[in-house]
Amino acid sequence: MSAPVIPAGGDESAPNQPSSGDVEAALARPGEADGARQRGRRAATGSSRFATVLVAVLAASAIFVGGYTLGAHVATTPGTPAGEESRFAPFWDVYSLIQNEFAGSAKPSPDALVRAAINGMMQSLNDPYSYYQEPAAFQNSLLGVGGQAVGVGVQVRLQPVDPTSATDCTKIGGGCELAVVQPIAGSPAEKAGIQPGDVFVAVNSASLDGLTVDQASTLIRGDKGTKVTLLLDRAGQRVSITVTRDVFDVPELVTKAYENGAVEYIDVLQIDSPASKQLDDALKTSLAAGARAFILDLRGNPGGSVTDAVTMASEFISSGTIAYQVDASGTETEATRSQARSCQADGQWCRATDPSIRVMVLVDPNTASSAEILAGALQARGRASLLGDHTFGKGIFQEWLPLPNDAGGIHLTVGRWLTPNHVWIQGKGLQPDVPVSSANARAGQDPVLDAALVKLGYPAQSEPSPSPSSAPNGSPSPSSSPSPSATPSPSAVPSPS
Repeated sequence: MSAPVIPAGGDESAPNQPSSGDVEAALARPGEADGARQRGRRAATGSSRFATVLVAVLAASAIFVGGYTLGAHVATTPGTPAGEESRFAPFWDVYSLIQNEFAGSAKPSPDALVRAAINGMMQSLNDPYSYYQEPAAFQNSLLGVGGQAVGVGVQVRLQPVDPTSATDCTKIGGGCELAVVQPIAGSPAEKAGIQPGDVFVAVNSASLDGLTVDQASTLIRGDKGTKVTLLLDRAGQRVSITVTRDVFDVPELVTKAYENGAVEYIDVLQIDSPASKQLDDALKTSLAAGARAFILDLRGNPGGSVTDAVTMASEFISSGTIAYQVDASGTETEATRSQARSCQADGQWCRATDPSIRVMVLVDPNTASSAEILAGALQARGRASLLGDHTFGKGIFQEWLPLPNDAGGIHLTVGRWLTPNHVWIQGKGLQPDVPVSSANARAGQDPVLDAALVKLGYPAQSEPSPSPSSAPNGSPSPSSSPSPSATPSPSAVPSPS
């Protein structure tokens, strides 16, 4: 195989998928920069005490984690293959019997029967990353791959009502609340006036007590054009806001300069073409301003396009292997820096390959798939140190394959990938060079970022722990941010509202 396509950023619903208590989710329908648009996913993403959720649905919704590529075709011989007539005879018999003999109520349409059969085949694979999607859902997923989401567009966090509490929050109520971290810039939530620190009380008059983050997200997210009424607690006052769900852009990248520009922090929220271009722009700008070190934050990054993971790794690696791809036949293909976007004479793309430019990569259990390709390449090639917790461990990738006749599409596992030193991380993940726990961190605190700054020779930047009275109802102070960026932005995983 020549020029391999290494996907990253697929869907995951695996048993070992990042839990809703640990990840940032987008409460919206699949559809799915700068500091002013950051997702703000950083407060304490390593701990189940805080769930940062983007209320919107990203590509592949709350189970979107992994590697993908877009397929151009599905089958070279559509229809019943020659020599397979007897094998398919039972299927056609059942189809015909249902069509002609079924006397029950609400008989499925012919299209519905075919889609149910396709869905059954996908379920028989017992692969959480391979599944069928109805036409509307499939188109929404492709929209998400393009960097957009549909829904409300607000980032939320599950946290103890009392900031000093050691409660491990898994559900709303019982001393735990779902609080707004930040509405996404340009989202319906921002336009409707939702503010940081607002606490969700009810959705369409339904109490959230006893619900998990995923269950609450399901109530908040919805289709474009539909309305949702949110009852919020704002500084002790009840506020009711009705939001019309809509399509909005999802930030891909957030940057912040430290130490007078000597260190550039880059929060990569997803791996795709927009993020790849934004990374190149950020490197160009910061290097011109004198940056000599970079902190690449991949925490909570569920992946995206593998091709773009290779391109992004090529920004820091001067030559050689970035990853290996193994297809269904066992054929192994090397993905190298030369196969990424060309490194032009003016330095466009592949800008930070100078070994004197130091690189730190922040990871956690929600760093997955193509984000792991990027992190794994930088670690294995000795180009960066990994700090934080072990990564998710998704060493396989999928293709988005549209079906003919507007029948929707499938998401199919088509291969696995290996690090440059031939390590398959499936189920294991990457291990950090510098383990750092975020278990007790709150908004304004980031021990992993602090550790990266210290390793680069600079002082830590975390804010002190908030006192119980620093914000009403124990919700985050509007002035606090879960990440170093000035304004939080949506997270890249699971489920936006």
